[in-house]
Amino acid sequence: MKKYLIVVLLVTSTILGANAQLLPSFQFGVKAGLNFSNLKSEDGNWLDASTRTGYQAGVWARIGGAGVHFQPELYLTGKSSEAKLVEENEEGKVTFTSLDLPLLLGTRIGLGPAGLRIVAGPVVSFVVDKNIGDALAQVPEFSEYKNQAWAVTGGLGLDISNFRIDARYEHGLSELSKNDAAPQKVNLWTIGVGYRLF
Repeated sequence: MKKYLIVVLLVTSTILGANAQLLPSFQFGVKAGLNFSNLKSEDGNWLDASTRTGYQAGVWARIGGAGVHFQPELYLTGKSSEAKLVEENEEGKVTFTSLDLPLLLGTRIGLGPAGLRIVAGPVVSFVVDKNIGDALAQVPEFSEYKNQAWAVTGGLGLDISNFRIDARYEHGLSELSKNDAAPQKVNLWTIGVGYRLF
C-alpha cells in the first residue's frame, strides 16, 4: 500500500508541476547594462565611425508560460559613437539619449529556477537628447536628426533564480539623418543584468 501511495504522490506532483509550467504567468523586474554602439553610413565611404560604450537602465516584464512568451521592456539608453567624416576630414563625438521600447517574443529552455532564453523582436527608440560635437555640428549631414527610430534585436538570455543575464545585437532599420543623401544608422551590442522583483 505504501508503494502505491508513493507512486500516486509522485505522479500527482509531476502532473501539477507540468500544468504549472503551462499556465500563463507574469514577471516584472529591473535591468541595467552596457551597450557598444556605432553610427555608420550605409556605403561606409563618407562616414567612418568607431564603437563607443554607452549605458541602459530600465524595467522589463514577461508574460506567458511554457513555450512562447511576450517580453516588453522600457529603457533609458545612452548611445555614443566617435565619428569621422572622410571627405570633410572632421571628427567628433555623437551621442543620443533615448527611451527604447523593445517588444520581444521569446522561448525558454529549462525548468525550475534556471533556464536559457532566446528572444527577438522590434525596438522603437524615442530620442530625448542629441549631442553633436562642435566640428560635426557645422556639417549639414550631422545637424538634423529624427526623433524616432526603429531597429530589430535578438539574442540569448540566462535565468538563474531571480537574476537575468542578456546579450543581444541590435540592428538599426531607420535612417537617423533627415538628409536622405546622407543615410545613417546605429548598430549596437548590449550586455545587461536584471533582477526579477515578482
